[in-house]
Amino acid sequence: MTRAGATGRAAQQFRVSFVCTGNICRSPMAEVVLRTLVDDAGLGSRIAIESAATGDWHVGEPADQRTVDALARAGYDGSHHRARQFDASDFPTLDLVVAFDRGQARILRNWAGSTTEQQKVRLLLEFAGDPSGPQDVPDPYYSDAAMFDRVLGMIERSTQALFRQLAPALRQGIR
Repeated sequence: MTRAGATGRAAQQFRVSFVCTGNICRSPMAEVVLRTLVDDAGLGSRIAIESAATGDWHVGEPADQRTVDALARAGYDGSHHRARQFDASDFPTLDLVVAFDRGQARILRNWAGSTTEQQKVRLLLEFAGDPSGPQDVPDPYYSDAAMFDRVLGMIERSTQALFRQLAPALRQGIR
């Protein structure tokens, strides 16, 4: 993160993109959870949150209904989501690119145009602070509602940890 310009202008928004395989399960969950956290904290104007996919086969589709249902059971609204594919040309404008598994992280780092852009790619579970725990958030797509709920729980815990790391800088206008 860098400090806002000395001219007194408001800091630019911190930009984060959550990226999973199809942008219909995991990444929309994280986008909704983080947006809720920042909005509840009154910091919504200081951060831009998006989600995307490494693949293009669900572009334009809503989130998987099981995703929407899991989010609703937890008190979130995921009904407005539309899937899109990650565009590598966005790397320069993003501050953080969050992947859900090592395969996605590898793809994103390969798409990055520089070492600086590669360093923006992080795994979501890194923020949970348990280096001995799992590294990947499992893809619930081929599973049942219980797995969607379990995955949402993992995403909530890690996204809350990410928010706790970002919130002080967002409050101070540091990007």
